Amino acid sequence: MHNLTPASGLLGGALIGLAATMLMMLTGRLAGVSGILGGLLQAKAADPAWRIAFIAGLIATPLIAALAGAPLPRPAMTTSLALLSAGGLLVGFGSRMGNGCTSGHGVCGFARLSTRSITATIIFMIAAVVTVAIVRHGFGG
Repeated sequence: MHNLTPASGLLGGALIGLAATMLMMLTGRLAGVSGILGGLLQAKAADPAWRIAFIAGLIATPLIAALAGAPLPRPAMTTSLALLSAGGLLVGFGSRMGNGCTSGHGVCGFARLSTRSITATIIFMIAAVVTVAIVRHGFGG
């Protein structure tokens, strides 16, 4: 069982909201990670400087927090490189097929009351619940 830490959750959510708002106000862009990374990986990347800064911030923040003494949980991951690669490809395919990921639809789209984003977020959540039920409890048992 995990310890519930509402203060850190509220602070983290507020920082994500602030970052998404600042990106929208300063660049007119949505803070959807798959779109930001996808735009960076195109042959002729549009606005590469802010995209690189955004992705670098995602990677650097937990490293800086660890250096500052924050306890970072070690994620439970499979040791199978094939399974990890397949999962990554499925996530990438799904976010392209859904025209965005949870950060774009769930944070930014929801805030804009986008019907498409609200629908996508509900589907993401249903898929997450089903996945956890299957992984933790198996098929019907």
